[in-house]
Amino acid sequence: MIVERRIELRFTEESRQAETHTNLSAVRQDGRCLWVAGDETATIERLTATTDASGEVTGYGDQLTVRLADLVPLPAGPDEEADIEGLALNGGWLWAVGSHSLKRKRIKPGQSGAKARKRLAKVVREDNRFILARIPLAPGEDGLARAVRQDGDRTAAVLGGRGDSLTDMLADDPHLSPFLSIPSKDNGIDIEGIAACGKRLFVGFRGPVLRGWAALMEVHLDTHPDDPARLRPRPIGEDGEPYRMHFLDLGGLGVRDLCPQGDDLLVLTGPSMDLDGPVRVVRWPGAATIDAPSVVHAEDLPVLGELPYGDGDDHAEGIVVLDETDSSGQAKLLVVYDSPAQERLTAAGGVLADVVSTEK
Repeated sequence: MIVERRIELRFTEESRQAETHTNLSAVRQDGRCLWVAGDETATIERLTATTDASGEVTGYGDQLTVRLADLVPLPAGPDEEADIEGLALNGGWLWAVGSHSLKRKRIKPGQSGAKARKRLAKVVREDNRFILARIPLAPGEDGLARAVRQDGDRTAAVLGGRGDSLTDMLADDPHLSPFLSIPSKDNGIDIEGIAACGKRLFVGFRGPVLRGWAALMEVHLDTHPDDPARLRPRPIGEDGEPYRMHFLDLGGLGVRDLCPQGDDLLVLTGPSMDLDGPVRVVRWPGAATIDAPSVVHAEDLPVLGELPYGDGDDHAEGIVVLDETDSSGQAKLLVVYDSPAQERLTAAGGVLADVVSTEK
């Protein structure tokens, strides 16, 4: 893959203070708008494109912050981070998913051996991480999409917080239930991607990776009949199961993001553990048309290319297909990074994302 250019994403002073710009974990494009999220807050940000004389996008700014707590009930209240790791767009809805992960405390520099061991033994659950939200988009006065609580008969709604989260659904799963009590960075449950394809939602797991196989969960959700602010799973297939599991041979890597392209899914892959790389973009052909649980072998998952990564920084966390093509007619991708290298930070307080060609 070829990085053709870098463009600046510009954030407000408040978001820079919250370090949203250095913790980007999800991205989706909607016309002139770019929806992004960081994993240290309970907000979603909308940026608007700036273009040059030829119409080529040169950057995104004019940030609008959306507080999730203003739209849906959060189980741990408005101020605890939701660790949003994936965004999806479909049919006038914006979807946001938390990591659904436990976290192990880090050892702090300079701690004694005893304190370090005690801290490393502590596992924390933050309930706002265990949500999946569906938010209506409606045009504002400027003609750009805004995330709203209600638009006509469409209401913002959430799954999770009442014993009904995605991980609650996995309590008896023969593959993933043993990992529910394991922190994310220990190869435990860690959701890091979501894609909406018609009625289907695909949720990708960075971990666990099962003997080299990555997991994707397919769910079909609708509004709960007793509460328009809640979601519930719809039965899938003839057996009426609440979800399907798909397993992909990604060469030992997990899912970092999912992005639809027609009936295909582009899968951003990377290590499940606390490692830098490798990082690849893989195509899952026809994913949106599959009607049964799948086991997809590596030979059926063409690799579009490798993405750069740093040493302790520049972790690719989100990809989106742009309305641009390269010289071969292939769509270009925009890639955003968590823990960006110093050279990605601009003097104006922005951060640089990559516009990438998939041309060989």
